[in-house]
Amino acid sequence: MIIPLEQLPTETLTAIIEDFILREGTEYGAEDVTKQAKIAQVKQQLEQGDAVLVYSELHESVNILPSDQFQAGMEEQA
Repeated sequence: MIIPLEQLPTETLTAIIEDFILREGTEYGAEDVTKQAKIAQVKQQLEQGDAVLVYSELHESVNILPSDQFQAGMEEQA
């Protein structure tokens, strides 16, 4: 289930994004990128619809997925 961003307080969304970037070890190339810059990049992807915030009832967890990956998963379940 996709979680609409506007339903989350800013602090909660930031905490979810922070957990995501630390857990995923997101690759940003050869140059160092600050944690705040990474958070801003992921937030922008969510706001633009390139990524979605998803709640898994099965795992009782929240994750951030690329939109196309989420859509592909939904099509497989159908």
